Amino acid sequence: MRSGLAALCVALACSVAGAAAFAQDYPSRPIRFILPFAPGGGTDVVARLLARKMYESLGQQVVIDNRPSAGGIIGMQMAVQAAPDGYTMVMGLPVTITVSPALYGNLPYDPLRDLAPVGLAGTSAYVLSVVPALPVGSVADFIAYLRQHPDRVRYAAGTPGAGNHLAAELFKSMTGTRMTHVPYKGGGPALIGVFTGEAQVIFGSALTTVPHVRSGKLRALGVTSTTRASALPDIPTIAEAGVPGYEVDVWFGVFVPVKTPRAIVAKLNGEIARAMTDPAAKATLAAQGAEARATTPEGLAKMLRVEAAKWARVVRESGAKVQ
Repeated sequence: MRSGLAALCVALACSVAGAAAFAQDYPSRPIRFILPFAPGGGTDVVARLLARKMYESLGQQVVIDNRPSAGGIIGMQMAVQAAPDGYTMVMGLPVTITVSPALYGNLPYDPLRDLAPVGLAGTSAYVLSVVPALPVGSVADFIAYLRQHPDRVRYAAGTPGAGNHLAAELFKSMTGTRMTHVPYKGGGPALIGVFTGEAQVIFGSALTTVPHVRSGKLRALGVTSTTRASALPDIPTIAEAGVPGYEVDVWFGVFVPVKTPRAIVAKLNGEIARAMTDPAAKATLAAQGAEARATTPEGLAKMLRVEAAKWARVVRESGAKVQ
């Protein structure tokens, strides 16, 4: 019995040593970074910055792989089914991680069970923006206009359940107004839809909306976060502009298949933390309306539990369900 126990201990020691050696040599080839949305959205901005910083540190390419689909399901499923060897990462947002389990009745995976959190990469907000032709200059003006023209204003957003869709629906619910949803496969296409006249309003990611606000192509009325965006300091939060209690934050988290060795997860977390605490990276994101942030895997997991409970309640109360 003692010899058996000794053999088991030796095997475990070899396994731990092997995992540590593997982590030390990792990565030895390019890493695929799946983005479950169309190119051109706020996710792209954060992911490409992170990929560039990781390449500078690791000496291996981090290849962006956009996989747009309704609710990000295709990209997320690819990540869940990938080999748990550290060579596939996926960018997760509230809609793909904490909203989708409550929203979809037949998801082929459970993002909270089948993916391992690596760390947070940043946070941002949506910016309630309108085309200049819409005769409103504030959130109060906008609410009054919607009440005078129910269902006649069109807003561009992702498919049902997307973060910007839920931000708009929460606004409608809390203000007693009505708008018509024009769905797109991601934030980038939704923004194009506004510029081509298919819609007049967008709750757009600050990362992609701020440049168009500055150029005058869009008029910003309010931001969805609890504090003003550093890139738009003169634009009030929607809560302070007359909708108390309104809050929708956007976060960008990095995940890997759940059985990825913990040593690899720890190494990736260190790389993300190094990238997102770099002063130049922080300044780049801040100028565009985002805040570079880093967490431990455990810190991100804790945040996910709180977020999942919040969005499950919102989805349940709204009656939204996608099959």
